[in-house]
Parts: sequence; structure tokens; C-alpha cells
Amino acid sequence: MEEYRKNNTITGEYDTGTAVSCINGTFVGKEKEGVVAFRGIPFAQPPVGKLRWKDPVPVTASDSVYEAYHFGSSPIQTKLDSERASMYHQSEDCLYLNVWTAKGYPGSKRAVMVFIHGGNYGWGGTADPLYDGHNFVKAHPEVVLVTIAYRVGIMGFVDLSTIPGGEAYPTAGNLGLLDQICALRFVQRNIKNFGGDPSNVTIFGESAGAGSVSLLPLIPSANGLFTKIIAESGSVALTYSRKECKKITDMLLKETGARTMRELAALPTEKLIKANEKLNDCNNFPERDGIVLPEDLYEAYENGDAFPVKMMIGTNADELRYWLLDVGGMAQYRVMSRVLLAATLKHMKDMDKRRAYSFLRYVSQREPHRTWQITELFNDLLFRLPAVRQAQAHAAHGNSVYMYYWKYPSALPYMGACHAVELAYVFNNLEDTIYTGDNIDTKLAALVQQMWVNFAVTGDPSADGLEWEPYSAESRKTMVLDSDSYIVDDLNRRERRTLMPLVDYRINGSYTEPPAEIPTGVKVGAVAAGIGLAMLVLWRSFRKNDDT
Repeated sequence: MEEYRKNNTITGEYDTGTAVSCINGTFVGKEKEGVVAFRGIPFAQPPVGKLRWKDPVPVTASDSVYEAYHFGSSPIQTKLDSERASMYHQSEDCLYLNVWTAKGYPGSKRAVMVFIHGGNYGWGGTADPLYDGHNFVKAHPEVVLVTIAYRVGIMGFVDLSTIPGGEAYPTAGNLGLLDQICALRFVQRNIKNFGGDPSNVTIFGESAGAGSVSLLPLIPSANGLFTKIIAESGSVALTYSRKECKKITDMLLKETGARTMRELAALPTEKLIKANEKLNDCNNFPERDGIVLPEDLYEAYENGDAFPVKMMIGTNADELRYWLLDVGGMAQYRVMSRVLLAATLKHMKDMDKRRAYSFLRYVSQREPHRTWQITELFNDLLFRLPAVRQAQAHAAHGNSVYMYYWKYPSALPYMGACHAVELAYVFNNLEDTIYTGDNIDTKLAALVQQMWVNFAVTGDPSADGLEWEPYSAESRKTMVLDSDSYIVDDLNRRERRTLMPLVDYRINGSYTEPPAEIPTGVKVGAVAAGIGLAMLVLWRSFRKNDDT
């Protein structure tokens, strides 16, 4: 990852061949191998001072000329090895985007793909080398690629409504989503000058980014900013209720000592950074607040409230194994999986507990180890089945929907086809093996990129003789992505029919209390710092209770 440097104003001569005019100035990029990269273009005014915890404010017009050589700062977050953008320079002033475009490519109306990074809504940034767009655009010059930043953690997703003075901050629980909309408006106004077609914009993202692109079609102010979405391992399930969000609000006040919004807004950045270090393990997801987002997101999709967009959505076969990287290894993961199961079942009716145990018995026929049985249960409850429910609801209103299932595994021990394993393939950054290990299948990489690009260009992801039929509740066609890819009808039908009623529990990893009973023989061990999706949030909560 490159060292942070600030982009400066250019007052003398500059390379007009790598310069593009935008509403807020002329930006000069750098060319490499026929691809021009523009890094660190501001799309909103810095959300600092009086703009802290406020809706993003668009940039103002300027005639100045600026370097676009370096990425903007990452948003404030705790440092985490698996989130490399967290190791980059951080600042409240973080609302920047990046563009990669092929120089000299014929035509100025290329499909635009806008990537929204993941990171559990508490981490991440565009400086992560995995998201560098050079190799992707070099291989696919018919596309203009954009990556955008947004506020995360306590700066982007915190409910302030219960704090005296908080009525002036009604949308604070979803500021990160509003940042994304602001960036997409900037793209609409300026992307033509980079060779892109503002009428053909696809937004795509992974994990929290996939959750984001699933939510944006439900926000009226985003209507018309894009025509297609690609959701990789995320859906509307990755959200919190107002009640679930209140926990972080209370913790923030306790950590900072602030009692009112006036006091909180006046805190120096350094104090918020220190508070975030203690709170970020339990960061909020977007809030079902009834203001920015509907309170029932599945119902909104089922009612047809999402504006018409074409959708590609999918999950990986072994999503939860990703968290082996963050919790300290297999021993800790084994313990946590059992704790997670106990905590989830605690909230279920007896008939639904029987459904969960029926699933575990069924998968034991192919997977004898209890840890992996539980993993498969939560792969479905947290990822695959919410994606299925979202997809079939959207398709029911006449929208084109395509479903995929990633099976090709990582080479790293125990990881399987884990969360995020597909990113190196999609971005054509095949040397970036943080999740994949060293067994990259270059044929699969080429196929996946062509599918993603075909979907962005035409709305149909079929590629290389593989006809990808749309998904619906009547015809559950799913593209299995593996060393040999193929279409199946109603993938894992028995598992879907057994577990789909449990999606109504809105399982999202938010647990305020550990289970009353921990399975016999479970011994609490040390857990490394890591991210707070379902198991990690629960594990830390349990450990704190145990220690006290």
C-alpha cells in the first residue's frame, strides 16, 4: 500500500492528456499501461466542524487544477490486519473517490462500475490494494471503474436521537449510506468527462458494500443514480433496529464523558479516535430508522418499494470461515461457533429450534465435525437465505435478478470458499492473495470478470457459452462459480425449505447478552482483536461477562 500524501494544487503546467474537468476543478491523474488513475477526488465537503455527524454537503464549483495522484484518507477506524485500509492515514476528512479509465479507448459512453467497499460498516477504505482498479480496467477498457469512500463506525452509523440536542441529527444512524448517495450524484454530474455513461451505472460491493447496494434501491433520493447492482455476500439482513443501535450510543457517551450533543460535537478528533478504539468492535450496521431506511426491509422489497434496477446477488459456500483470520485460530473459532449457536437458539420458538437441529442433523451426513455444521447453519442464516429472500422479492415485481454461489476455495488452511475470497478474482488483482492463498484459477478469474462486465454493459451476465438464466421463486436458477462453472435449479433446496422461516428472526449478529448456558466443555480462551460480525460480537460480550 502506498504512503499517504496529500494531493496539491497545481499552479504551473500540467499534462492535459491526463486531466479531466469536474464541477469542483480540473484533476490530473497518472497514466500507466494505457490506464489513467485519478485518486483522491473530493465528492463532498469535509464532514468536520459543524458538519460532523451531518448529511454530506456536495462540493462547490472551482476553476483550480489539482493533483489526483494519491488516495484520500481512510475514515476513522481501529487498526486491523485484515482491513489494510485501516493501516492507511485516517481522518474525519475522508469523502473522496477514485476513477480508472482507459486512455484513448474509442467512444465516451462506457459502462460505469462504482465499487463500495466492505468492512462490517466499521472498517475499510479505498486505499486497500485489493480494490486498486488498474488491472481490471486494463483487461476491460470498455468499463470506467470508480471506488468511493464513506464514513464508518461511530462517525457514519450512530443513532444520536436519544441525546439532548440529538433531534438536530436525525439521519446520523445512516450517514455512510448518504455519503454513498452523494458520491453517486458526483458520478452522475462528472463521469462523462472520464468517458463514462451516466445512464449506465452499476454499483457493486462486497459484505457491507453488498449490504449498501441492497439498501440504496430503497432510498428515494438514490433513484436514478444507477441502473444495476451487484451484491457480493451481503443483503438487507446486515442492518440494525433502533433498539440494537442504542447500545453504541450509550457506550459512546460513557467513553467520552459527553452528556449533550453540544459537548459531543465539540470533542477533538483525537478523543473520538480513542473512543472508537473501544467501541468499534461493536459498531452499528445501517439503522432501520423509518427516516432513511424502512423499518422492515424485506417487506419493502416484497411490496415493490425498491425502484427498478437489475440485480446480481450471491454468496460464498463457506462465508463464516473468514473470521478464522480475526479470532485467533481454529481453537477459538470452534468455541465461538458453539456459543453463537446457543445464543441464537435462545431467542427462537421451540418449533424453530427444531428446524435448526434438523438442519444440523442433515448436514452431518456430509460434514461430521460439529464446528463446520454450525458454520453451514450460519452461512445460510446470515448470508445465503437473506440474499435468496431479497432476490425472489425483487424478481416478483418484474425485475431481472441473477443469483450466484461461489464454491472455488481458498488455499489457506480451513478457509474454504470464505467471505471475500472472490475479490481478487473480480478486481483482477491475482497477486493479492490475502484471502485466496496461492491457488488462483486464472480461467475462473477471466470468466468472473467477463460476467461482471457483461452485466454492467448489457444487464446480462452470460459469458463464454454459459447462459445465465434469471432467478425467481418459480425458477431458482443459480450460477455455481467453481473451477468448472454451471447453472443449477434450486441450489440446496432442502436446506432452503428447512431454514427459510428462520430469516424472520432478522439474524444479524447483534447480541446484547451472552447465552445463559454455554455448552458443556467450552473453555474461554484468549481472542485476538478482530471484527464484530455475529460470532465476534457475541464472543467479546461473553468474555467481558466472564471476566467480571
